[in-house]
Amino acid sequence: MAFIPDDTLLGLLAFRPQHGYQLLEIFRDPAELGCVWKLSVSQLYAVLKRLSAQGYITGEEMASANAPARVVYTIAPIGRERLYSWLHEPQPSASIRSVRVEFLSRLYIARLLNLPTIEIIRRQKLACRQERAARIHQRDTAPLGVSHLSLDLQVGQLDAILNWIDRCEMIPHDGEDL
Repeated sequence: MAFIPDDTLLGLLAFRPQHGYQLLEIFRDPAELGCVWKLSVSQLYAVLKRLSAQGYITGEEMASANAPARVVYTIAPIGRERLYSWLHEPQPSASIRSVRVEFLSRLYIARLLNLPTIEIIRRQKLACRQERAARIHQRDTAPLGVSHLSLDLQVGQLDAILNWIDRCEMIPHDGEDL
C-alpha cells in the first residue's frame, strides 16, 4: 500500500488547527517534514478535501485583515481516533520507502504531540527484522544470479535500516526512559 499523507496531516491538525498555507510550510521547511518528503499545493488541498468529506476534519472560514479569508482546519474526534490508530500501527511496513517516509512521519507527529515514541520505534524494528529474515531465506534458496543479488541488496538495506533504527532508540523523546 502506498503511503498517503492523510494521517500525517491529521497529526499536524491534532497539534493545532491550521490553514492550508501553514500546513504547506511544514512540508517545505527542511527543519520540519520538508527533510522527509514534499507535498504539492494540489496534493495538500486534495487530501484536506478528502479528509473533510470523510468527516475526519472540519474547516471554518476565518476572515483576515490583510489577506483573503482562509479555511482553518480542525481535527474531528473520529480523525483523532484514526490518527492514534496510525501512530500505534501494530505491523508497520518494512519497505525502504515506508521506513524513510511513513516511519519518520510517525516519529515526527508523535514527538510534536509529545507522545512516547519507544513503542513506535520498537514495532518498526520488529517489522524490519521479520522482513530481513524473510529476505535472507529467499536469498539463501534462490539460484545464483540477478534474483540472488537483488535479495542480497535488500538484506543489506535492511541491515542499514536496523542499524539506523538502533540509533533512533538512542535519542529519547522528552519524558521517555530507555
